[in-house]
This record gives sequence, structure tokens and C-alpha cells, in this order.
Amino acid sequence: MLAFFSCSLLSCSSYLSLADDSWPQWRGPNRDGFAAPQSLLTKWPDGGPKVAWSYEDAGAGYSSVSVENGKVYTLGKLDGKATAICLDSKTSNKLWQTPFGDGKANYNTGWGDGPRGTPTIDGDFIYCVSDMGTVACLNKTSGELVWARELVKEFGGGVPVWGYSESPLIDGDRVVVTPGNKSFLVGLNKKTGETIWQSKPNYEAQYVSVIKAEFDGIPVYLSASKPGLVGIHAETGEELFLHPKTGNNVAVIPTPVVSGNIIYHSSGYGAGCAALEVSVSDGKLSVKELYHNNKGSMENHHGGFVLHEGTIFGFSRTNRGCWMAQDLKSGEVLWSEKVGKGASGSIGFADGHLYCYDRSRPWRYLGSPRNR
Repeated sequence: MLAFFSCSLLSCSSYLSLADDSWPQWRGPNRDGFAAPQSLLTKWPDGGPKVAWSYEDAGAGYSSVSVENGKVYTLGKLDGKATAICLDSKTSNKLWQTPFGDGKANYNTGWGDGPRGTPTIDGDFIYCVSDMGTVACLNKTSGELVWARELVKEFGGGVPVWGYSESPLIDGDRVVVTPGNKSFLVGLNKKTGETIWQSKPNYEAQYVSVIKAEFDGIPVYLSASKPGLVGIHAETGEELFLHPKTGNNVAVIPTPVVSGNIIYHSSGYGAGCAALEVSVSDGKLSVKELYHNNKGSMENHHGGFVLHEGTIFGFSRTNRGCWMAQDLKSGEVLWSEKVGKGASGSIGFADGHLYCYDRSRPWRYLGSPRNR
């Protein structure tokens, strides 16, 4: 599949000021699907916003983009190698490209191969994960390769059925990634690539990108595998909890979201959605299930969900595919909108509006969350 992406004129001005309104990693500045405040159109013209440019030479893969200071970063498979690419955000001119991962795909390529993760920008560098498990740090200005590690050869990881799909997390001096198996999560020194932290649990790598949360002073990495949603102490590597309801035996994909002391997660293949209430007593963390719904509720295959003012918004496989709003605390479905034959959809939030993409009608604009 040819990686293809385009830039639309969503701003009221000629170009969005990307230096001020960056999208530096998977799901935006805070990994929650929210864009920084900016002056976007409140109503789209007939036919949608005008396309400013498109770029069709990014190779094969499924990577999305990161944006900072007028530069767009993405990944693609070119000449058989996972390659990082940097473009000018106004002109689409290629500024550099650097191969960083090799190896013939040994996973299910029925839907195509190539990198699946999104580069993470941090300071002067970008961090990337290839579909075969190469983790790399590159200079974001020149594209020079600074260091690289191998999740399978060096950590005993296992390439998932559809390839490594993670977007790396930067946490202080660490870049956190998921080899899977005996080293479910590892933390590497972001400057040198040296191993500085490893988790204790033994779970397969899936397609989830890690997020970090803190509950009453306890730092927690949140991820998921086939057995379910897992919380790991970010300093000791100990497993704090495993909640099985949103795991499944095929593919666990969406990134969880956190609001206060509530963790929300959903996945496909009949798993549905669940909300957990976190409490801390005598320095020990525990979770209580607020609800688990798997019929007629949110079942997010991939594409993720966003949380706004106590409401979860996302695409559910319910009723053969629909956009849905769900109350975070109760799990009640507030509204749903059928979209034809769409089976999956992705979502983002910007300036009080939902921006939704599904295969039945690409780039739907649902408007305000309250009146969609």
C-alpha cells in the first residue's frame, strides 16, 4: 500500500502556524487526540477544505505524521528498508530521508507491510520504531542516525502478527517501547540508547502505544496486551494491575485515556469497553471496575477515542459501524450515528470540534460534540 498523505487548509489564515501549534507525537501533544488551540474553520465549504498539497513518495506503510516548526515527519518503507522522512510543511518538499530499519517482513502482510508507528519529536531528535522492531533516534534537522536498538534480537521480543505498530513514548530521560515477552516494556536512555529500565511482566507485544499517568504520587505506564489492560510501576517495573475485560485473542490496539482517577479503554473482537476507578491506600494502588460493556456500546477496533467534558467519542463496531458518544463515568451511550459500511474510524479534537475519518466517507466533520 502506497503511503499517501495530504495537507488541507483548515485554518482561517493561509497556513496554520505550525511553529506554535505542533503535533509532536502519536495522538498529539498529550497523547489524547487533542490539538493545541488554533483558529480553525467552524464550517467547511462544499466539498471540504481545499487541498494545499499532497506527497506520494513516502513508500509503503501505515505511519501517521508528527509536525513541529514547519516540518512534517513520517515513516515509510523505501527500497526494502524502514525510512524516516522529513518534509517542508508549506511546500511538501523533501528535506531529508534516512533508512533506519532492515529485515524482510516476517508477519502477516495481507494488508501490506512497512512501518506502522508515528515518529516522536523531543528536543533536537525524533524517535522511531520500525515494523520489525528497530528503535532509532535521529537528528531531526539533518536526519543523521544517532543510535538504534533491536527489540527482538536484544530484548527477546516478538514481532506481533501484523508487525510492530508502536509510537514511542518519551518520559524524562527515557524512550519507552514495547518489545513484548520477558521484556514487555523497556526504557532506553534517549541520548545513547542504553537500557536503563525494564518491566517485570511477561506479555506479548500488541499494537498499543504506552501512556504515562500518576495516581497519588505513583507513576504508572499504561498499556495492554491480549490478557487485558495493564498498569506497570514506572520506577520499579512491577505490575500494579491487570484488568482482562478489554483484552482479546486477536489484536489489542487502542491507546487508553485517563481522567483524574478513572482509566478508560476499549478494543475490538467482542471486548467492548471498560472504565476503572483507581485508588491508593498506604502507598498501594488498586483498581475497581466501574463498568464493562460489550454489547451495543463502544467497541473500538482501531482509530482510538477522545475524552471531552466527561464524554468519550469514537468509532464503534456496534451496528456494523457507527460514531458514538458515551458517558465516561456511567458507560451510558448518549448518541450514535450510523455511517454506512464503515468498519473503523479515527478521531481527533480541535477547537471544540470533532474531526472524524472513516472508510465510508473520508474526513467527516461532525462539528460540536454537543450537537454533532
